[in-house]
Amino acid sequence: MTKLKKSNLFYMFSLLFLLSCRQPVSGINEVPKIVSGKVRLTGNIKSASGVNKDGMFVKIVVPHQISGDYVKYRADVDISGNFSVDAEVETNISFVHLSTSLNPRKSLLVKLRTGYDTHIEITYNSSFDIDKIKVTPEMTQNDVTHSFDLVGKMIQYPILKQEPLYDRSTDDFLKSSKSTLSEILRVVEDDRLITSEMKEVLLNDFRLYYYHAAVFNYGNAMRANYFRSNGDKNKKPVIKKIDRSYYRFLKDLKLADPKYLYAFGSFWEFNRKILENEVLAIPRIDDVDISTWLTNVKRTLSDLVGFNDGLFYDILAANNYGKQLNVELKPLSEKQKENILKYWGNGEIAKILFRKNQQIIELDKFKTPIVINDVSNIAANKIIENITSKHKGKVILIDLWATWCGPCLDAIKHFRSTKAEFHDKDVVFVYLTNSSSPLKLWKENINAIGNEHYYLDNAQWEYVMNSFDFEAIPSYLLFNKKGVLANKFTAFPENDEVKEMLNNLLKEKY
Repeated sequence: MTKLKKSNLFYMFSLLFLLSCRQPVSGINEVPKIVSGKVRLTGNIKSASGVNKDGMFVKIVVPHQISGDYVKYRADVDISGNFSVDAEVETNISFVHLSTSLNPRKSLLVKLRTGYDTHIEITYNSSFDIDKIKVTPEMTQNDVTHSFDLVGKMIQYPILKQEPLYDRSTDDFLKSSKSTLSEILRVVEDDRLITSEMKEVLLNDFRLYYYHAAVFNYGNAMRANYFRSNGDKNKKPVIKKIDRSYYRFLKDLKLADPKYLYAFGSFWEFNRKILENEVLAIPRIDDVDISTWLTNVKRTLSDLVGFNDGLFYDILAANNYGKQLNVELKPLSEKQKENILKYWGNGEIAKILFRKNQQIIELDKFKTPIVINDVSNIAANKIIENITSKHKGKVILIDLWATWCGPCLDAIKHFRSTKAEFHDKDVVFVYLTNSSSPLKLWKENINAIGNEHYYLDNAQWEYVMNSFDFEAIPSYLLFNKKGVLANKFTAFPENDEVKEMLNNLLKEKY
């Protein structure tokens, strides 16, 4: 079994903590609208006397449901405790995640609306716990502070009964999954602190997350079920082959509901699963006319989702373009621009895609060539030596990652601009993955990453992970110019911290 011990579930859904809050003025019952807009969040942070505000900052993460992305913003807090963030949004109401450097582990949910400035005042006690929060337009403090607690409880919900399902029908598995989900959702349903509107959003979003993480990939789900219920990690179960009828559970999710736009990340991530699924085999949109592409997609999906028209299909098409833009860093072709204008005109989806395209054009300037290294004939205990020996005299940062690993992809994306600063310096960036990353998807992802890549077999991967006592990814190895290990760590720190590490090693004499 590949050594990827720690589940990625907590991170994957830690992004869900940015889900939603209540604004009595409009209510959550308002149907969301797609908008290529901007919003402003201002705030003030008060803390116990004696706390130095120098260097204090806030971070917000904004979901982009149409282009399929998370966008991070950081703002410094001035000496008076004030801050301001201007953010691009893709819906008229966006639920975003906010954290502060005073207590970065505490995630807050803030509702932003186009056409309005949102203001938040946060007061910390001497232990850096939140004493009071005030949000304008009004939101309840429990909606802001308690929702993430509920999300955490759902993620970590103990499933005591590990029933063997790997040798039973897909119907049995889907029924069991539905029952398990109903049990987990009781965490929110029975809560007495958050508003009913907030409950609706959390419940809808967790349903998507659960099916996307635990059900969508039948093979992975059955292997996990085998190891949990059987306990024999030395054997591999025989997994049934499925056809498209397996995805009949999509109908239960009512994907035509526009309120999924209120979700933080589960909606676009769920759509990404649909687009990448090998059984459903949805084609890339490339230069195909959008109406033609949608006609083919509907032949595959309409009976599974239960409808043949509506906003969902337009969003799926936009997400397909977004995958090209965000994952591959590949700007729109002239033909694609023509197709977008033909289908959406000057509508909001077109504006969103063109705005994102312009950003990708800027990033594309810093892309580096891809080098794929074949080490199939290299012994597992020689992999790292093989890498370091090729780059003597240069600082080497090795990134152990996978295409399914949310934190890995997030770190790679947000390090792009900082990495570009080293394009003319003696630094080499190397990326290692293994067969847990589907080969086709891996090739798509590395187009945007650039630099040097290695696709290890399981024995090679296990050896590297074990040699450096890594139990999770992303993990990193940092070597100096002499090829000596200078640092190793799991989980990506701040860009500035990695930048400082690299610059310090560059200063050393070779």
